[in-house]
Amino acid sequence: MARERGDVIIGDGSIKFGLEYRDLLNDQGVCLHALGDVDGEEVELLRFDCFDHEPHYHYGPEKRNTRLMLDKTTEGDPLDWTLKQLNERLPEMVRRAGYDELADSIDIDGLQDALAETEATAKQMSVDGRRTVMHDRGDVIIEAGPVRFGIEFRELMNDRGVAIHVLGDLGSEEYELLTFDCFERAPHYHYGPRAKNQRLYLDMTTTPDPLDWALNLFKGGKLAAMLDRAGYSDHAARLNPAVLAESVAEVEKVANEMQAANAK
Repeated sequence: MARERGDVIIGDGSIKFGLEYRDLLNDQGVCLHALGDVDGEEVELLRFDCFDHEPHYHYGPEKRNTRLMLDKTTEGDPLDWTLKQLNERLPEMVRRAGYDELADSIDIDGLQDALAETEATAKQMSVDGRRTVMHDRGDVIIEAGPVRFGIEFRELMNDRGVAIHVLGDLGSEEYELLTFDCFERAPHYHYGPRAKNQRLYLDMTTTPDPLDWALNLFKGGKLAAMLDRAGYSDHAARLNPAVLAESVAEVEKVANEMQAANAK
């Protein structure tokens, strides 16, 4: 297995820092590698995956590979937490990773320039690297109180199907809050496509009818929870069940008609 070290390498001593931006479709964020010179060979000592949804870090990826999850509720922003550990706990973390001799040799004061450059580069990368998605809003728009549904039939090069966009206003601008791409081959849905954009795929063995699955979520009261998870708790709190039920009935009618009209 090729060693992971990042696209940008900072530092020129026995300790270096590698940075890259990873987009895994269902998660994304800056990945920071702490690299060290062990017996003349570069080794990945620590890895911090500062992801939006499931941030975690590794002790000794090439040796012990102890993987620990990071709780954003208690620790806050994963990248800020990581940079703080590098400044305050790097020798201790390298020791736990299994590299005692290298841990003893770490001079934090001598790494300050490299750490400052790592921080600046990582924070810029977290902005520049972010992947978001902006779809069309749909051909048919159905109002539902604080949100509205946009429905269309999408034809891609390698897939097709009904797409349902859940839209809402933030200030004076309309945002896409959730999207359900009920495709024939690779159906999936997005939490916050304009923000953190977590994309999750459906298993067509267990969910053979993606459109029916999406409509049942709306009818079963899951929309508020999904909006909350996407980061739009205000829209979730303002949903009116009676208004939503009427709108979802219209969404179901329009979506099924679109699917039938485009059946092959």
